[in-house]
Amino acid sequence: SSLRLPAPHRVRTGRKALEAVATRSCLCPGPKMVGGGGVKKMTGEAWPLWKLILMALPQLGVQVLWCFLGPSSAPYMLHLGMGPALATLNNVAGPITGFFTGPIVGATSDGLTSRYGRRRPVIFAGLVSTWIAGMLFCCAEHLFPKGKALMFAAPMYWVMDVTINVLQTPHRALVSDLASEEQQVPMQVVFVFMMAVGNFIGFSIMQIYEIPVEHMFELMLGICLLNTFCIAVQFAVATETPLLKDPDAPKRSFCSPVFGVVEAVRSSPCLLYHLAVVQCLVWIGNTAWGIYGGQWFANSVYAGDQNAPEGSPEKLAYGAGIDAFSKGGQMKAGLQLMSALLIIWLLLKTTIRPRVVYAPCIFIGAFVSACAAFLVGNNGNFAELCMALSVMPEAGSFAIPFGLVATLNKRAEEEGKKVSTALQMALLNCCVTIGQQVCTTTLAGVESRLPLSKALPCIFMLAAAAQGLGGAGALCLDDKPSGEEDSSGSDMDHESSDETNQELSDDA
Repeated sequence: SSLRLPAPHRVRTGRKALEAVATRSCLCPGPKMVGGGGVKKMTGEAWPLWKLILMALPQLGVQVLWCFLGPSSAPYMLHLGMGPALATLNNVAGPITGFFTGPIVGATSDGLTSRYGRRRPVIFAGLVSTWIAGMLFCCAEHLFPKGKALMFAAPMYWVMDVTINVLQTPHRALVSDLASEEQQVPMQVVFVFMMAVGNFIGFSIMQIYEIPVEHMFELMLGICLLNTFCIAVQFAVATETPLLKDPDAPKRSFCSPVFGVVEAVRSSPCLLYHLAVVQCLVWIGNTAWGIYGGQWFANSVYAGDQNAPEGSPEKLAYGAGIDAFSKGGQMKAGLQLMSALLIIWLLLKTTIRPRVVYAPCIFIGAFVSACAAFLVGNNGNFAELCMALSVMPEAGSFAIPFGLVATLNKRAEEEGKKVSTALQMALLNCCVTIGQQVCTTTLAGVESRLPLSKALPCIFMLAAAAQGLGGAGALCLDDKPSGEEDSSGSDMDHESSDETNQELSDDA
């Protein structure tokens, strides 16, 4: 399932791939006039880089929110009295809501004609709704008796996942709208940095309390305040030019965003489907570490129990496991930053193909997942090392697949074909949620038959197998650079290919 285009119309790699994902990651990049969906964007001046960095600050706050909420959601449900299998199954809220919310919110934001701009009204609505849903979720045990608190917190967790997706979707688009083409690549590095710092903070706050889920209100309040501060800085700096409706454009219906998503699926190249399968497999493993890593540390590696009596060895062991998970997460965040910057450097400065970079990252993840399943046992230091190395598939999946899709669409656009780059990237991101659902539902099924401490290593067996297949699939990606098959041709062909690549580089 690969897409082979006649030379020189194949997928470009290296520097051009990364430039393409930077410049085409949103429907309306740079300070140009852009039309689409019945709207017109007015031209504007280039923004200073330091202002764009401040506008990217909310990505840090959102990453702290996800980093804390992911591994804490199931333990919080257990704290409220839910069974292990149901507590795990409730985590499908994020993948299911994200699958639909992301593309629809993105398409809606692209065509919004509010006088306050396209992105900021959506961000503000997401922030307010996240405050309401987050406070209700974490205050459930304070508002209701223990039995009824669970019945209130579980559906509120689903609502909160929707609000967070609304909050996070427009951040990159806002920065991409205002950045010039020359600023797009540096801003991708800034977003990588913000995500790494956000992950580090998210893992660090778990060390404030020995059992974090017993202090959910205090921690969620601090995280919501952090997100509010970051967005306040963003709004103080950013100024959007409202989109103007095109009177000649057809009227957009309420279902227009949905129809846009369906059209993007129908017109997508075969390469997108190949990458989608790889993303699903990779994120089965990433989910095992990102959402269930904390429980694996506390319940399996350290043999703890969060519901044990205060001061008991099991309760103390649980706290020690969460502390080790937090330290491993801090190491993971540091390695995430270094590995992401290394991947960016390899794509920009070398001619190494993306698949040759991506596949080893995935295989490293498969190896450490196998170690977690069969070798770690009760060795906390070994578990922390595996936790840190588990970031490699995640770092690759955030850059390379989206770059290949953007590059392919850039070529199609230059040929005059209709493309839906932003929607296709949103759909590729939706494949992440499918991997998350597979991991979560599988673990819930295993937990219905085995104790939690025994079930968690089983999910790392699945993670190792899935990422092994994902690495093999990545090696089969058709990412040949333009004109490679004609390398034995005449010097004139080489010169023509060089000129074509130089033109594409200038365009990027």
